[in-house]
Amino acid sequence: MDYLWIGLGGFAGANARYVLGRAIMSRTDSPFPYGTFVINVTGSLLIGILLTLLTERWVADPAWRLIIVIGFLGGYTTFSSYSFEAIRLFQDGQSWRALTYIFGSNIVGLLACYVGIVLAREVGG
Repeated sequence: MDYLWIGLGGFAGANARYVLGRAIMSRTDSPFPYGTFVINVTGSLLIGILLTLLTERWVADPAWRLIIVIGFLGGYTTFSSYSFEAIRLFQDGQSWRALTYIFGSNIVGLLACYVGIVLAREVGG
């Protein structure tokens, strides 16, 4: 049943991302990726609000975390999970681990993307 909740939330989140991203980008001629930027920021805001409420304020069925946090926000943006986890590491007094996670995720992620581009171009001819 867990997979169903995650799948339903993911379906809704991915579609929300697509619709919102297109709506934002259709209103600008800028090469800056405003759609992705807004999605990442709003996803981070939402995970901060919702995960805090679901874990600290409300007694909620665990299915809500599956459908909203893992499903919807996971489909909407994975940046939200990354943001929450980094802040949680700081709050837990693990500043070095948090900084390693932040810089590692960004630097290694960008490098991995670059390697992927190079590999794809090599394979593609």
